[in-house]
Amino acid sequence: MPKIEFNAAKEVPDLSSRVVLITGGTAGLGYETALSLAAHNPGHIFFTGRSQSSANKLIKEVNSKFPSTPIDFVKCDLVSLEAVRDAAQDVLSRTDRLDVLFANAGVMALPPGLTSNGYEVQFGINHVGHSLLVKLLTPLMEATAVRHGDVRIVWNTSLGYQFAPKGGIIFDKLKTTHEDIAPMLATWGRYGQSKLANILYARAYAKRHPSITSVSIHPGISATGLVTNLSFAQRAFIYVTTIGSMIPAEQCAWNQQWAATAPLGKGERQIESGTYYEPVGIKGQLKNEARNDELAEKLWNWTQEELKDYSL
Repeated sequence: MPKIEFNAAKEVPDLSSRVVLITGGTAGLGYETALSLAAHNPGHIFFTGRSQSSANKLIKEVNSKFPSTPIDFVKCDLVSLEAVRDAAQDVLSRTDRLDVLFANAGVMALPPGLTSNGYEVQFGINHVGHSLLVKLLTPLMEATAVRHGDVRIVWNTSLGYQFAPKGGIIFDKLKTTHEDIAPMLATWGRYGQSKLANILYARAYAKRHPSITSVSIHPGISATGLVTNLSFAQRAFIYVTTIGSMIPAEQCAWNQQWAATAPLGKGERQIESGTYYEPVGIKGQLKNEARNDELAEKLWNWTQEELKDYSL
């Protein structure tokens, strides 16, 4: 991977009046991103998580370091589409614009399981939950683009998309625990499938919403809670396969901050909708099914069908 270079103090512009929403802001990359952006005079930062007590640490730190930056917590558990819908309604009740949405929250290498709505748990949280939140907030983002321009969605994915099973996404088993796919790497196969979906969906979204810049990013690899909360065997797998690649959580958050604020365009260190980026600001060379536009269309259509009953 190329050398990671980013200086938030110099590269992140003044964010006056811009409203930001970060999913999963109570820890890890979301926490670091909120703290970094708070230094640049945003109009408002909203961040999601599952509990107010976990959110209070970030609120306290932002209030202490950047007292003029408004920051508020939005309760949202991506395991439940009903909870996601409530969170979207909460956001809409508190702001009349939304300039940047970080689809940052996620889970990794969970044991077999289902969400409360019956989806394979990693796919349900990493893809389906975020897709509903984005769908419900898209009208506000499009209206913001008309009034103010330059609205963005940054979808966090991972190089782990390459662990997806043959075929990329096994649609007829998305409402099962998937224990019979990729038997040698079942846990990582399920994770890879969800991260592949983030790449494909970001591209399909960009195609349909040209007024909004939609990109997917690999943040890098860091020993955040996603890693430290894993079983010993899963942690060992991560550490062995990423020797020499681990970076601090602060640096792992750089690529999504770059994607949210870099100049628009097709040149070096500029950002283009529908594109996938590796740290920092490097156009990634997608492999296997991640390049499959037909699969992206199939995922888009499947997702819209699944979400049709969750309107506001």
